[in-house]
Amino acid sequence: MEPKQVYDLTELFEAVQLSASLGDGKTFPDCVPKMPLADIEKQFKAQRNQGGFDLRLFVETHFDLPSVTSIEYHSDTAKPLEEHLAMLWPHLTRQPQQTEGSLINLPFPYIVPGGRFREIYYWDSYFTMLGLLEHGHVEMVENMIDNFAFLITTYGHIPNGNRTYYLSRSQPPFFALMVELLASAKKDETILQKYCHPLQLEYAYWQKGSQDASTASHRTVKLEDGSVLNRYFDESPTPRQESYAEDIHISQSSQKPAEELFTHIRAGAESGWDFSSRWFADKMHISTIETTSIIPIDLNCLLYKLEQVLAKAYQLSSDVEESECLAAAASKRLDAIIKYCWNDELQYFTDYHWVSQHKIAQVTAAGLVPLFVSEGRSDFINDRMHSIRKAVQEELLKPGGLVTTAINSGQQWDAPNGWAPLQWMAVKGLSDYGATQLATEIAARWTAQNERVFKATGKMMEKYNVEDLNQLAGGGEYESQDGFGWTNGVYLALKRFLGGSLPAVNSK
Repeated sequence: MEPKQVYDLTELFEAVQLSASLGDGKTFPDCVPKMPLADIEKQFKAQRNQGGFDLRLFVETHFDLPSVTSIEYHSDTAKPLEEHLAMLWPHLTRQPQQTEGSLINLPFPYIVPGGRFREIYYWDSYFTMLGLLEHGHVEMVENMIDNFAFLITTYGHIPNGNRTYYLSRSQPPFFALMVELLASAKKDETILQKYCHPLQLEYAYWQKGSQDASTASHRTVKLEDGSVLNRYFDESPTPRQESYAEDIHISQSSQKPAEELFTHIRAGAESGWDFSSRWFADKMHISTIETTSIIPIDLNCLLYKLEQVLAKAYQLSSDVEESECLAAAASKRLDAIIKYCWNDELQYFTDYHWVSQHKIAQVTAAGLVPLFVSEGRSDFINDRMHSIRKAVQEELLKPGGLVTTAINSGQQWDAPNGWAPLQWMAVKGLSDYGATQLATEIAARWTAQNERVFKATGKMMEKYNVEDLNQLAGGGEYESQDGFGWTNGVYLALKRFLGGSLPAVNSK
C-alpha cells in the first residue's frame, strides 16, 4: 500500500522519532515531503546501512521542516498588555492554503495558539474567541466556527487539531458554546438554527455506542442504573505519532498491555488535560494511566450543554419532537451527573471511576465546570455553594490564580500550574452563582500573574506557575510555549470582568 503520510513510512518514522534527531516529536509528522513518499522510503532503505549515513541530513534533504510559529512582533513591555495583544492577532492568523503533508486544509482563516502549535486546536479556540470578540473580530470568530462545521461535516467530528494524525480523537466539545457565543455577539439566536446539522453530527459522534448492550462502547458508558454518561476515548490503540518516543518509553515502564496503555494515553490527550493525576491510578505516575475507566465531570457537563443548545436549535427549526427529545436527554444527563459525580464526602463535583464504581476523591478545577454550564440556574448547586467555595479556597486558590489540581506529579496539568481556560470557567461559574468575591479574587490574581510574566519576558505563556510567582510553569512533554491564543483571550475577557478598559481596535 502506498504511504500517504510521513508516519506511514514505518521504519523511517520510528528511526527518526526514537533517535530524537529532530528534537520535538511533533516536527517530523508536520514535515512536508519534497518527493513521493514511496520514493523516499526506497532511498532510506537503500542508504541507511551505508557508512556515514546521517539520519537528520536525510530528513532535511527529503522533507521541508516546519517552522515554529514565531511571534514576529517585538513586545514593548512599557505599553499596556491589552495593546500588545491587540497587535498580536495578525501574527497568529493563518489563511486558507493548499498544502501537502499532515495539515488538513481549512476553507476559512483561523487563529493558531502559537509556539509549536501551528494549526487550529479545538477547545483552545473557544477561549481564543473570547479575546477576539473583546477586540471586535466577530468575522474571525465566525470563520473559525465555519471551519469547525466543515471538519464535522467532512469527518463526522472535530479532531483534536487540523492534522491527519489527530483524526482518531477529538477534544472537549466546545462547539455548542462557540455557536452560542457567536449568536450572543451578533444578537441573533437563529445562528443556532444555522449550525443545527453540525451540532447534531457532533452529538452523534460522542453518543456513538450509547445503544450498545455492552457496558462501555466508544465514548459512552452504560452505568448500573441504565444511565449513559461519557468518557474520553481514541479509536487508535497505537503510540501517538506526535509523541511516539514518549509513548514507547511509557510502555516500557508500565504493567499494562501496550494497546490498552496507548488507548488510555490517547484518551488523556483527547481530554485536553494531557497529562494529569486525574487519569492516574496512583495519582503520580503516567504508567498507571486509566483515562477510559473514568467518567470526567467536565466532559459530561459540556455534553449537557450541547444537548441544551441542540434542543434550542431544533426549537428554532420548529422541530418540536427533536427539541423535546434533546431537552429530556439533557435532564437525564444532569440527574446522572449529580448522582455519580457529586461527592458527598468532599462536598464537591469529582470524576467517577465507572470500572470500580467509586467517586474519585480529588478536588480539581474541572469540578467547577458544572457551575459554568448551568449559568446560576441549578438549585442543587445553589444549595451547596458554601462547600464548593470552601473546597476552592482550601485546595485550589493560590497566589497566581487557581491551580489545576492540588497534586504535584510533574505533569503539566497538575500543581503548581494554572491554565487560562480553567480560570475563565471558574470565574464565570462562581460569578453566576453569586460567589463574586471569590471569582474576582481568582481573576485579579491570574491577570496579575499574566502581567508580571509579560513584563519580565515580553510574552504570554501557555500555562503559568500559580504557586511560586517568580517561577515559570513546567512539566509536560515539551518546553513551555509562548504565544498564546487562549491565554490572550482569557486575559482580555477577565479584564472586562474586572472592569478594566480595553483599547479601541479596528476590527477590519
